[in-house]
Amino acid sequence: MNRWRAILLVVALVLGAVAEGRAQPRWSEDELRAIGAHGPWPPPATVDPSNRVSGVPAAVALGERLFNDARLSGDGTMSCTSCHQAARNWSDGRARARGRAELDRRTPSLWNVGQGHWFGWDGAADSLWAQSMRPILDPREMAGSTRSVAGLLRGDPTLSCLYRRAFGAAPGNDDEALLVDAGKALAAFQETLVSPRTSFDDFRDALVAGDFAAAARYPAAAQRGLKIFVGAGNCNACHFGPRFTNGEFGDVGIPFFVRPGEVDPGRLGGLAKLTASPFNRLGPYNDDRSAAGTLRTRHVQRLHANFGEFRVPGLRQLGSDGPYMHNGQLATLEDVVRHYSEVSPDRLHSDGVPLVRPLGLSADDQADLVAFLRSLAAEPPVRAAPAVECGAG
Repeated sequence: MNRWRAILLVVALVLGAVAEGRAQPRWSEDELRAIGAHGPWPPPATVDPSNRVSGVPAAVALGERLFNDARLSGDGTMSCTSCHQAARNWSDGRARARGRAELDRRTPSLWNVGQGHWFGWDGAADSLWAQSMRPILDPREMAGSTRSVAGLLRGDPTLSCLYRRAFGAAPGNDDEALLVDAGKALAAFQETLVSPRTSFDDFRDALVAGDFAAAARYPAAAQRGLKIFVGAGNCNACHFGPRFTNGEFGDVGIPFFVRPGEVDPGRLGGLAKLTASPFNRLGPYNDDRSAAGTLRTRHVQRLHANFGEFRVPGLRQLGSDGPYMHNGQLATLEDVVRHYSEVSPDRLHSDGVPLVRPLGLSADDQADLVAFLRSLAAEPPVRAAPAVECGAG
């Protein structure tokens, strides 16, 4: 605690200066502690125990090839990259995703997806490998089939070679098992999509290290926005930790009507799909049979309060990931901040615990909060070419 008091004293002196007519904020001990909790970044590398090829280089190479292979789709015209584009922060820039038809939700970014524990806007999957299989089979998206995916792994020489290197044996005769293995290879690749360090991370690390001259280089507007984020705005109640998300679900006042007479049930519908799925962690394809690995799925409850709740997204790389919200309703970060400033309590469910309240931010405060959110993005480094361990097919 003495260390934080010393930090508070120096920060008050160094960061309390006036910058371009508006003051940089002074920080309380609680605020400094909250800022420190948003790092360090990047996180330590981990593996998913439910996926036996998580972190295996050959599986990453196989997954990257599959991710870019349009033959996973029923008509051979759509790959995972059709919607999850590297140049668009692993999304597509659309308000609503488009496969063989327009969908009801936005394509989520894949940055840091390997660190979640529920997947999809509604959490219908409890592993990244199960989530990776879903769009392949969905008739509205890629419209592929279990049989075609298995046939591709058996019939393509390069894919078969990488499969052998990843899984230790040639592709077998069980089509469903091969589909699951394709999902696990896709997950191994996606786990490598970790967003870069940002100016916020430099600021956060400087504060923790007591390097206040370095901390002062962080823009004053971003600092003021950060103070709102961890203070009066209480944004980090849901967007906390290094990924800026609790990984759970909430109703934030975005209408859940899809079209006249039709609604998106969100988490309530996702839980029904999760419990019915043969690919959840309670099923035979989970490579981790420990009680700890199945605890969340085993004890999750489906409540009416879950209706209209959607996954809380991480905020890293947010600045160029528009449009926003689960249905792409808000076009810009300014629109998002304005929504939270003016959200109507009447749009929130009466039987749920309210997560948001109208913040009533001034125009200057809104601009500062946007400046902070933009500081959570940075230009990603050029991705290295995958190590191709097998000859071309």
